[in-house]
Amino acid sequence: MEYFKKLLELLKIEREEDRKAYQELTETSSVAQRRENGLTWYPIAIRDTEMSRGDYLTVEVERTTHQDIVHQLRFGVSAVLFSNHDAKNDRIEGTITHQSGNRLKITLRTDELPDWSRDGKLGIDLLFDDNSYDEMQNALKQAIALSEKPEEGRLIKILTGEKQPTFQTELHPVTLPRLNASQQDAVNKILSANELAIVHGPPGTGKTTTLVQAIKALIKQEHKQVLVVAPSNAAVDLLSERLSDEGLNVLRVGNPARVSESLSALTLDSKMAGHSNMKEIKRLKKQANEFRDMAHKYKRNFGKAEREQRKALFDEARSIMKQVENTEQYILNDLLAKAQVITATLVGANHYTVRHLKYHTVVIDEAGQALEPACWIPILKAQKVVLAGDHCQLSPTVKSDEATRNGLSTTLLEKCTALHPASVVMLEEQYRMNEMIMGYSSSIFYNDKLKAHTSVAGHLLFPEDVPLSFVDTAGCGFDEKTEGTSTTNPEEAAFLFKHLTQLVTSLNAHYQQGNFPSIAIISPYKQQIHILKEQLQHAPELQAFNNNISVNTIDSFQGQERDIVYISMTRSNTDNKIGFLSDIRRMNVAMTRARKKLVVIGDSATLSQLPFYADFISYAEGKNAYQSAWEFIDN
Repeated sequence: MEYFKKLLELLKIEREEDRKAYQELTETSSVAQRRENGLTWYPIAIRDTEMSRGDYLTVEVERTTHQDIVHQLRFGVSAVLFSNHDAKNDRIEGTITHQSGNRLKITLRTDELPDWSRDGKLGIDLLFDDNSYDEMQNALKQAIALSEKPEEGRLIKILTGEKQPTFQTELHPVTLPRLNASQQDAVNKILSANELAIVHGPPGTGKTTTLVQAIKALIKQEHKQVLVVAPSNAAVDLLSERLSDEGLNVLRVGNPARVSESLSALTLDSKMAGHSNMKEIKRLKKQANEFRDMAHKYKRNFGKAEREQRKALFDEARSIMKQVENTEQYILNDLLAKAQVITATLVGANHYTVRHLKYHTVVIDEAGQALEPACWIPILKAQKVVLAGDHCQLSPTVKSDEATRNGLSTTLLEKCTALHPASVVMLEEQYRMNEMIMGYSSSIFYNDKLKAHTSVAGHLLFPEDVPLSFVDTAGCGFDEKTEGTSTTNPEEAAFLFKHLTQLVTSLNAHYQQGNFPSIAIISPYKQQIHILKEQLQHAPELQAFNNNISVNTIDSFQGQERDIVYISMTRSNTDNKIGFLSDIRRMNVAMTRARKKLVVIGDSATLSQLPFYADFISYAEGKNAYQSAWEFIDN
């Protein structure tokens, strides 16, 4: 099928670009640099080892210093245990099977640790993530094969636009008093769909709440297990907890990003540990490890008899591990059979523990941020798919410009929304923003259909405050500076803090330290974020409120909200260049994070080159929310 051949080609381009970027980051860099980039734990100490499935060994390690560095070592990724001595071959590959806090378990392709692992100076390096690409590629190839089959090919043909989805018309709509009208419509659309339902959830509209109620209703209607997936661990965690809170038996496959007791209790590891047959497994593993330890007592340079004795001990250990495997498989099958909902990331849906499972329905949350090839991994396991997300917010990250240009960043959600409007329900009532903050986004992205719930429509920081402000820096001489590939505007940053300090002073009359509003300072540019963070440290009047202020890029705020949001637009130049500010979906995210006050600071002369910003400035003027930066500079 041409459709999938094109996706395969784009995925290949993206893989090569990603690998190149990874190699550039790692090949010439020292351990300290790799650690700084989040690719390495070093130094580490080995805390425990145990025999694993097959001839593999699972090693638990702990990073002993630099514990505050954010890292990318996650469950399921390929990694390497290495020694930082001179020898080049002191490394052994494996897969991370658990990661929590400053400890992780890595399953190595060996049955015993090499001698060099006892010399200290050990680390764990992240390897290039071939596994995810392999899974995506295999799913696309499988889709080509299945599309030819009448039964399995039906859903594929609908999702690629060759056929139209169908609905059950005789179902009685369910009434769920906790949901508003459009949320109930979404649940009923999901229940009546035979193949495809789409929940379009603009910012603050309660998409997760809707999905949770829909999944509950699906299980009641179909009496079948539901697979719930999302591109990020954080989104999977949120749904897992919420579904469990509703009393459903949830099995979380993979490793949660957040380490909370309630989440850990849902994981496969935790449920297996609590199973009645686990005592037997522990006894057998102990026995196997004893035989293995006895075998290790034999040194390398020994005679034939010792060699045979050593081999017999290893064989005995392996034979016991075979029993362990069988018992583990029995426990696993038991847990899988009892689960009403299985939750995982898109790639995690093919984890070896659940790879063989088929489902009636798969629910893909955050589908607006999911790469299409990754979506096909869970889709091929189901007869019906529910896509939920917002294609008017951030699209998935694609590293290759060529792959982006040719459509890899266009999501399945976006394509299916355009192809099958009958499958789509948009959630229309939002519970986050004052209606003046919401208004512009609603008109540009949501056909003016978004409504503010009465509880938030008029909420303000204090009675006489204006919830929206565009502060125009045109003519102030706040020129942007280029640093490498990023753009900064130090004077705009300094002005932002002057404005914020004035606001905080007026808020002091209305709030105590304990209930002070939360504040986000956002910019699209990473280097501008560095400057803003630096300047915040040197703003004496704001130090008392440091715990209330977060400074970060737009992308890191998707899905979050704050009482007050400042956006530093950064661009100001005589060439009228706005770079990637032209990605208006990114700006939609930025402008819809604020509950009670949104302050956008930028140069109207530069920004107005794009109709989106020119119209926003007109919108602000119409709401009496336009100010010139000169009004504040003169004060």
